[in-house]
Amino acid sequence: MDHPGQPRVCAVGEAVELAPRDPDPNADYEWTVADAPPASAADVTDDAVQWFEPDVQGRYLLRLDDGRTTHDLTVRAFAEGTAPAAEEGTSASGGVTSGDEAEQPTRRSASGSSGASGSAGRAGGPADGDADRDVERPRVHLETAVTEDAVRIEARVRPPGARVEFLLDDRDDLDESDVSVDGRTFSVARERLPERARVYAVPVSAGAYGVVDAVDVRRPAPEGDSPDDAADADSAVGGSATGADGAVTVDRPYDPPSWALDSTIYEVYVRTFADDDHEGSPLSAVRERLDDLDDLGVDTLWLTPVLAHDGAPHGYNITDFFEIASDLGGREAYRDLVDAAHERDIRVLFDFVANHSAREHPFFGDAYGDPESPYHDWYEWQESGEPGTYFDWELIANFDFSTLAVRRHLLDAVDEWAPLVDGFRCDMAWAVPDGFWREIRERVKAHDSEFFLLDETIPYIPDFQAGLFDMHFDSTTAFTLREIGDENEAAEAVLDAVDERRRIGFPDHASFMLYHENHDEGRYLASYGEDAAFAAAGALATLPGAPMVYAGQETGQLGRRDRLDYENAREDLTEHYRRLLALRDEHPALQHRAGLSRVDYEVRSGDPDSVVAYRREAADEGNGAGGGDPVVVALNFGAGDAAVSVGAPVGDTDLVTDESVATDGEGPAGGDGTLAVSDVVVVPVRD
Repeated sequence: MDHPGQPRVCAVGEAVELAPRDPDPNADYEWTVADAPPASAADVTDDAVQWFEPDVQGRYLLRLDDGRTTHDLTVRAFAEGTAPAAEEGTSASGGVTSGDEAEQPTRRSASGSSGASGSAGRAGGPADGDADRDVERPRVHLETAVTEDAVRIEARVRPPGARVEFLLDDRDDLDESDVSVDGRTFSVARERLPERARVYAVPVSAGAYGVVDAVDVRRPAPEGDSPDDAADADSAVGGSATGADGAVTVDRPYDPPSWALDSTIYEVYVRTFADDDHEGSPLSAVRERLDDLDDLGVDTLWLTPVLAHDGAPHGYNITDFFEIASDLGGREAYRDLVDAAHERDIRVLFDFVANHSAREHPFFGDAYGDPESPYHDWYEWQESGEPGTYFDWELIANFDFSTLAVRRHLLDAVDEWAPLVDGFRCDMAWAVPDGFWREIRERVKAHDSEFFLLDETIPYIPDFQAGLFDMHFDSTTAFTLREIGDENEAAEAVLDAVDERRRIGFPDHASFMLYHENHDEGRYLASYGEDAAFAAAGALATLPGAPMVYAGQETGQLGRRDRLDYENAREDLTEHYRRLLALRDEHPALQHRAGLSRVDYEVRSGDPDSVVAYRREAADEGNGAGGGDPVVVALNFGAGDAAVSVGAPVGDTDLVTDESVATDGEGPAGGDGTLAVSDVVVVPVRD
């Protein structure tokens, strides 16, 4: 049994999942409340997996005992009404879709509260449903300095009036008496520092608590002592700072792997990727086109599920979590593809399905209609005797995560596939208890600190940033791009969509995958036309985030899941994507962490609602140099050229095409900052 993990944060009225990690389904586990605020009457049940609901604010200490080992877990409950508010969200297409077909319904949410599952991340205010209170969730980012005498952690908190509360990890040999806190500064003397100290910070305002940030401080074990317990699955990842003598390192475990931050992700719908004339397995067809993808600028490959399935072409209905589907070529074909991708420095994401199995899975077949089956407790059941599921999906059955054997089975599947690949795209992440994702994260990072976790949660959930996932589907921007294409929103709304990340509480270090179509959405080109499609490609490559291209998006494919038509591929569109992705890779001002700001602009000809302009500028690395010229980006989703004056001195050569975009005026950009924009223009700023 491993420790149940990092301290939990919630509000009164929310619940926190309690579960043993790396469980033995045959063991006996007992939870007790070891300490609680004086006024609390909250208690636990006899179940190994349960939901604990604090009834007053304060700190609780929960104890887990398996008869051989005990572990303590801190739960910090803030005042009732400070939890993220539930708010309905939409898919990119404006419907309610997620996973293969639909977006999350009511289920216990990531934080454990009941309501619209997954919608907690839409929080802009308190959980009491008072829509008139627009409370901005506070945000925090930790910065650490190591001196000869101490380790000091500074909490950068927004908005300015928010405060911060620090929490220690129950696994570490560091007591509150060993540290000092002065406002937003946490300090611990070097001589009091244990071999490992994980420190968490919770931003708190009058109306809400925010997403937790963390640092992981380590120092070498004394000579002759063993390093950290190998059974402790938590692993430091992210950027690091080292003291002058090199003896102390500080990592940011909630930052994404460096390789993923500015990756270009390419989704392959594996069973229709090959053309009609291809001979060989579908996976071999992907392998044969890796050079083309490399030339396009792809460095991360996301394959839709490759495991044994029930025959549905999308592959999300799994019948065996430990075997590659025979119709794809089996395990050997999969290994060959992964190896070939790695030879080209292309990383591979495994589409991990944890919420359910197919109803054709042999365990479900044994359990269906037989309450005495050893697998009956593996699944959720309705009163009718039918399995629990979503949206009347008839081919899947939801797992019951209160059953230890389910968790054990899926953890074994994680162990089976994680060593082969570079990351997981986590299907229906909103439907799986957050505690289970925390365990998976710590499990995979213990073996590979650069392992990547991408969550499919629509709408996105800010709290999934705190020790669950590295990157999030930006469904808000995707939805907005589609609304712009459909002329339901002005182009400038895309900047509001990016601002929404901050408004609902994502910290500055959060990262996002940008997209406007995937296997669940209609093709953008087919839905909104060529003009909008070329501009939307520009948005993906120039807004903050990691762009995702769905196979066929770059070739002009019109069918959502049709077999790809390479013979009639649009080379002009492919070249458009190739140039945009290359520019993004080459120019620091277009990368994920570069700043985004609004600029004054005037549309002198063309449709003003179809045009937006903005500035991108590389982050200052601390030496006063931002790492390249700032740029202005102008997008035109409408037909024909637009003349756009950006009211700033800019160059007249488009960095995408290397052609002049000056209008008829004299000098750079027509002499007055006016650009001729057909779809996307990127020009350097001449400050």
